[in-house]
Amino acid sequence: MSESIAIRARDIGKGFTVGKVTTRVIEGLHVDVLAGELTLLSGPSGCGKSTLLAILSGLERPDAGSVMALGEPVWALDRRALQRFRLHHIGFVFQGFNLFPALDAVEQVELPLSYLDLGAAETRRRAEAALDEVGLAHRRHMRPAELSGGEKQRVAIARALAKRPQLLFADEPTSALDSISGQTVIDILHRAARAHGTMVLCASHDPRLIAHADRVLRMEDGRVLTDEHHPHPPIGLDVSR
Repeated sequence: MSESIAIRARDIGKGFTVGKVTTRVIEGLHVDVLAGELTLLSGPSGCGKSTLLAILSGLERPDAGSVMALGEPVWALDRRALQRFRLHHIGFVFQGFNLFPALDAVEQVELPLSYLDLGAAETRRRAEAALDEVGLAHRRHMRPAELSGGEKQRVAIARALAKRPQLLFADEPTSALDSISGQTVIDILHRAARAHGTMVLCASHDPRLIAHADRVLRMEDGRVLTDEHHPHPPIGLDVSR
C-alpha cells in the first residue's frame, strides 16, 4: 500500500439552504486519501458522499475546513489557479458519461487534451493509447449512439486517463451499467490506481465496488463512520467484453 497522501481534508463542513431551511450535509469531516489506491465512498443516498467528492475535487466550495491536494491548498487558490490545477492534475468520470453526440470516441478523448497544448500528433497518440487501455481501440471511430452504456463509460474513463491525472474522481460510475459492464469499469479504475499510482476516489452505493476497493470509507449523515482497508484483490482485467 502506498503511504503517499494525495488529498488531506480537515474539518470539512457544508450545508445547503432552500428558502429559510439550511440542511447540514457534511459536518467536521476529516479524511486522508492515498495515491495508488482505489478508495470507495460508500453509503446511502443523501449521506454526503457526492458532496464530499465535489469538495475534494475542487468543484464545490465547502463552508468550512481545508483541502490539501498534491500539496496545494485547493480552496485558497484563486479561480484561474484552481481551473489550471484541475486541468493538469484531475480527471473526472460521471454517471451520465457526458459525451458529445457528434464526436466519435477518439475525438471525445482528444477534447480535454486540446487545452494542454500538446500538439495534434501527441494529442491523437495519447487519445488512442487511452482508448487502447480501456479496450476500445477498435471502436475509436464510433459515436455515442453506436456504443453500449458500458462502452460509453469506458470512453469517459479514457478521456479522464488521457490527461494522465494524479487524482481521478468517479461519481456513481457503474450505477447505470449491467453487471458485466460494471465489472469491467471497476477493473479499469482499479488498474488505473495500480498501474499509474493514481489516487482513484469513487462515490457509489454499488455493492460490487466494495470487494474491489483497496479502502472503503462508509459515510452516514455527513460523517465517515468506518474506514476499512482491504487486501489487494486480483485485478483480472478483461476489457474485451
